[in-house]
Amino acid sequence: MRGNNGKIAITKAQYKQMYTAASRGSKWYKNVPKAFVIGGLICTAGQALDSMYRALGLDEKAGASAVSITLIFISALLTGLGLYEKIAKHAGAGTLVPITGFANSVCAPAVEFRTEGFITGIGAKIFIISGPVILYGTLASIAYGILYCIFK
Repeated sequence: MRGNNGKIAITKAQYKQMYTAASRGSKWYKNVPKAFVIGGLICTAGQALDSMYRALGLDEKAGASAVSITLIFISALLTGLGLYEKIAKHAGAGTLVPITGFANSVCAPAVEFRTEGFITGIGAKIFIISGPVILYGTLASIAYGILYCIFK
């Protein structure tokens, strides 16, 4: 299906047929509640951890830090064991939005490329997904800080 100029040439009807075959219907009426419930369970677990750490005597700031560390550890562990992907398959954005999703985005490439070695595998690929988020988040915070100083 190449035209005279070497580019792929397909008709609108062929494209529509290819699009229909490649896309699967999203059952949003199932996916949205699952994402809500599983994301809510993750947040409820975070709140339970916060209450537990507070009961153990940590103040608000230290308790919040301990909750974040615990959730990141659990997410990294589940990613390493191959369980996070199974949960995310059903939960969708419910596992993406909380801090656990960010931890998964750091750990998943490291697990995937571990066979390539520590330097060219894990070291080179660990921030492949989360790197742009860190970079542009940092740049946005710098821009905001500059604007804040100018218009203060």
